[in-house]
Amino acid sequence: MTCEECFFSRHGLCALALDEPCATFRPDHPDGLRPPSQLRFVFRQERRRQAAWAFPSAQEQASLHA
Repeated sequence: MTCEECFFSRHGLCALALDEPCATFRPDHPDGLRPPSQLRFVFRQERRRQAAWAFPSAQEQASLHA
Protein backbone atom coordinates (compact mmCIF):
# COMPACT_ATOMS: atom_id res chain seq x y z
CA MET A 1 0.00 0.00 0.00
CA THR A 2 1.32 3.36 -1.01
CA CYS A 3 -0.32 6.74 -1.37
CA GLU A 4 0.03 6.42 -5.16
CA GLU A 5 -2.36 3.41 -5.01
CA CYS A 6 -4.98 5.32 -3.01
CA PHE A 7 -8.29 6.36 -4.60
CA PHE A 8 -8.15 9.81 -3.00
CA SER A 9 -4.61 10.52 -4.12
CA ARG A 10 -5.18 9.40 -7.72
CA HIS A 11 -8.30 11.55 -8.05
CA GLY A 12 -6.77 14.66 -6.46
CA LEU A 13 -8.92 14.38 -3.34
CA CYS A 14 -6.17 13.90 -0.73
CA ALA A 15 -5.21 16.92 1.34
CA LEU A 16 -2.58 15.18 3.45
CA ALA A 17 1.17 15.32 2.93
CA LEU A 18 2.30 12.05 4.52
CA ASP A 19 5.08 9.59 3.70
CA GLU A 20 2.83 6.58 4.34
CA PRO A 21 -0.81 5.67 3.74
CA CYS A 22 -3.23 7.09 6.29
CA ALA A 23 -6.24 5.51 8.02
CA THR A 24 -8.55 6.62 5.19
CA PHE A 25 -6.57 4.70 2.52
CA ARG A 26 -8.86 3.08 -0.07
CA PRO A 27 -7.46 1.20 -3.05
CA ASP A 28 -8.23 2.74 -6.44
CA HIS A 29 -10.44 0.18 -8.17
CA PRO A 30 -11.82 0.28 -11.75
CA ASP A 31 -15.35 0.09 -10.31
CA GLY A 32 -14.76 3.20 -8.21
CA LEU A 33 -14.65 3.76 -4.50
CA ARG A 34 -15.64 0.72 -2.46
CA PRO A 35 -16.32 0.64 1.27
CA PRO A 36 -13.81 -1.33 3.36
CA SER A 37 -14.77 -4.92 4.03
CA GLN A 38 -16.30 -5.56 7.41
CA LEU A 39 -16.52 -8.62 9.63
CA ARG A 40 -19.72 -10.60 9.44
CA PHE A 41 -21.94 -10.54 12.51
CA VAL A 42 -22.83 -14.04 13.64
CA PHE A 43 -25.29 -14.71 16.43
CA ARG A 44 -24.15 -17.20 19.05
CA GLN A 45 -26.32 -20.11 19.88
CA GLU A 46 -27.87 -19.78 23.32
CA ARG A 47 -25.92 -22.17 25.49
CA ARG A 48 -27.73 -22.03 28.79
CA ARG A 49 -31.36 -22.79 29.27
CA GLN A 50 -31.18 -22.39 33.06
CA ALA A 51 -29.93 -19.63 35.25
CA ALA A 52 -26.43 -20.22 36.54
CA TRP A 53 -27.50 -19.20 40.03
CA ALA A 54 -30.84 -18.73 41.72
CA PHE A 55 -32.08 -17.81 45.16
CA PRO A 56 -32.95 -20.81 47.35
CA SER A 57 -36.61 -21.65 47.73
CA ALA A 58 -38.49 -20.79 50.91
CA GLN A 59 -38.17 -24.39 52.13
CA GLU A 60 -34.41 -24.42 51.47
CA GLN A 61 -33.97 -21.10 53.32
CA ALA A 62 -36.01 -22.38 56.27
CA SER A 63 -33.92 -25.55 56.51
CA LEU A 64 -30.68 -23.51 56.45
CA HIS A 65 -31.78 -21.35 59.38
CA ALA A 66 -33.60 -24.00 61.45
